Amino acid sequence: MVDAWSPRSFAEQVADSIRAKIESGEWPPGHKLPGEVTLGQTYGVARGTVRAALDLLRDEGRLVTFLGRGTFVSPSPGSGAR
Repeated sequence: MVDAWSPRSFAEQVADSIRAKIESGEWPPGHKLPGEVTLGQTYGVARGTVRAALDLLRDEGRLVTFLGRGTFVSPSPGSGAR
């Protein structure tokens, strides 16, 4: 769940949580992320918010998305592709 009182946007909070899972090794390189709907339910946010969070992480090179296959943790930061 996100903190409604946080000065950070919901998308930033979701991205922070996903980033922490990647950095801790809970979600290792190659791990397929849950779908947008599932992530939205997990964090209690709208699908558009999840998309914004995933966009932030893709821009950092932490995630890569393959159309029709899903979103995965990048093999190494900075190697992300859309």
